[in-house]
Amino acid sequence: MGFRILSAFLCLFCGLVWAQDSLNCREVGAWPFGPSYAVAVDGTRNIAFLGSGGGVYILDVSNPSNPVKISEAVHTKDRVEGLFYQSNKLYIAAGEGGLEIWDVTDPSCPVKIGSWDTPGYARGVAVSGNYAYIADYLTGLRIINISNPQHPYEVGYYDTPGIAYGVAVSGNYAYVADYFTGLGIIDVSNPESPDVVGYCLAPDIAKDVVVSGDYAYVSAQYAGLRIINISNPRRPEEVGYYDSLGKASGVAVCGNYAYVIDAWGGLCVINVADPKSPYKVGRCAIPHEAPSILVSGDYAYVAAQSAGLGIIEIANPQHPYVAGYYLTPDFACEVAVSGNYAYVADGFGGLRIIDITNPQCPYETGYCHTPDYALDVVVSGDYAYVADGFAGLRIIDITDPQNPYEVGYFDTQGIAWEVAISNNRAYVADDFRGLRIIDITDPQNPYEVGRYVTPNYAFGLAVSGNYAYVVDYYFGLFIVPQTPLSPYQVGSYDVAGIYKVAPGAAYRVAVSGNCAYITDYYWKPGLRIIDVADPLNPYEVGRCVIPDEGAGVAVSGNCAYIAGCDSGLYIINVNNSETPYEVGHYDTPGFAYGVAVSDGYVYVGDWDCGLRIIEFYGQGVEEKADEEIKRDKMMPTIVCAVLKIDGKNCPADLLDISGRKVLRLKHGVNDVRSLAPGVYFIRNQAGDSKVTKVLITR
Repeated sequence: MGFRILSAFLCLFCGLVWAQDSLNCREVGAWPFGPSYAVAVDGTRNIAFLGSGGGVYILDVSNPSNPVKISEAVHTKDRVEGLFYQSNKLYIAAGEGGLEIWDVTDPSCPVKIGSWDTPGYARGVAVSGNYAYIADYLTGLRIINISNPQHPYEVGYYDTPGIAYGVAVSGNYAYVADYFTGLGIIDVSNPESPDVVGYCLAPDIAKDVVVSGDYAYVSAQYAGLRIINISNPRRPEEVGYYDSLGKASGVAVCGNYAYVIDAWGGLCVINVADPKSPYKVGRCAIPHEAPSILVSGDYAYVAAQSAGLGIIEIANPQHPYVAGYYLTPDFACEVAVSGNYAYVADGFGGLRIIDITNPQCPYETGYCHTPDYALDVVVSGDYAYVADGFAGLRIIDITDPQNPYEVGYFDTQGIAWEVAISNNRAYVADDFRGLRIIDITDPQNPYEVGRYVTPNYAFGLAVSGNYAYVVDYYFGLFIVPQTPLSPYQVGSYDVAGIYKVAPGAAYRVAVSGNCAYITDYYWKPGLRIIDVADPLNPYEVGRCVIPDEGAGVAVSGNCAYIAGCDSGLYIINVNNSETPYEVGHYDTPGFAYGVAVSDGYVYVGDWDCGLRIIEFYGQGVEEKADEEIKRDKMMPTIVCAVLKIDGKNCPADLLDISGRKVLRLKHGVNDVRSLAPGVYFIRNQAGDSKVTKVLITR
């Protein structure tokens, strides 16, 4: 049933990527893991490399029935789309991050040694000799010189007519699965001047390709497996096919067998001894569509998205079976922070507990799977309360973060989207069943004490003071007193109004002081600020539009923090609720869905790229004409090479002209030779936080 939630959500949120990358923000750390889209194997050492969101799990698979994690230290700039392993080096197609090269000689301590940012979206990677070949989506095939892996660089490219989705290399030719235009064959004998020599159309989109001998094997989605004779690369010709598949994705070939992932039928083993007459000899069910498959020895290794790594025994091709699994996280939705831990509602991955003692190096310490799809989480005392979609409210004991376990649950009968806790009661936004109020005095035996049904779909809520604030997607904000036996509406504000001239749609809400902050999705997405000082008569006082849909929202101090879906994190100054304005932005690599703020850091649930930890610098330093800048008489204001700071001015930060922190200053001599010449500001962190302007010269 969880698939229904995922499908519904994706239909609601399909935004455009905003061009701006960041404003007054930087990422300090990430636990980037999510669904798996790529796999590579070192058969000699029995090690599997499993792409998981924006990272790679390195696994010991010497016992296929029980894969063991060796390391989760490989973190990439964007989602891991493709992997290629060769000679202790792991080559990663990292989406918008391009090509990354990691040294995995010591699998417990992988080291990033080089990267090259391709112009498109790195979807697949193959390596041959001194070159890496990248299927770069809309910008075709890119050829990267990796003779010095610490300094890779592009030497040539060929912009294919379709969408470069997958790539294989054999001899002097690169074979590109080019989506709508089928298989493209490109002569790369001169990497600086690659040229297409042949094309073979497929009946449906070409998503993956592998070459064995004189044949290329192409997975063509609903057209199944296509077998193409490439003995003459200038005249490729389809000679056989097997189309009795539902939806073909990944493909691998070993000996006389092709192993094809069917989204609806699992792993299919096809005898291709006679390429003109392929036929199925075996099948093995897997729980999810797998975009990547690799065969090594007697096993097929399958990257099965939300189901993680599947290891399938294929010693007998007629009777393949699942030998083992390694479950990966899923889609990071909402996040809650308590003490040294972040708690992530992780879709099919349930509740994940991340140690954030060091925000630069967060790591997973424990998890608890839930029956359906974890959409939200809140922590109170020794318990985490999870809104688990069709499985309602789940109550999880987190006394030991390494071993969380469920102690109780309540089936809300709708779709539990969000949860809030107040006075031993859990308040659940339960979709078409509205607001559900559950007594959690005994976490092992929760029971319902009241409900209020909103007109349409209750997606979000917040509890503050004596009221619960519920947002209904189509009908806006409803204010309900905390009277559990007979809850009733005292006030409402229609931010949606789909039948009005300027519609909106309410998704999440946070309450601070006399204002409710609602994320809005529709014609003018962003933040709506509603004055709720009089709950009987709420009214809108301000609005701030952002480029994409608004999902999660949190308020801390003078700022509202919005998870802006495809556009990342937005920070809005709400000091004056009538004139809110943007003061910060960070374009996360995934799909920003949930947000929490704690101890100066912003925690973003970034969908398939896990948990991102962002630092917001503030709004920068402004000089006003009528304000004299205070400075110590003895401190130089024009410096070259070194900047001397005396003890009374420490600790201090050096800010650039935009207000971004570029250096933490210590007592004594600070080396500033690496900084560009220009105007900077020293902000004293102690006392009155006074600011001193300095000019750094060469």
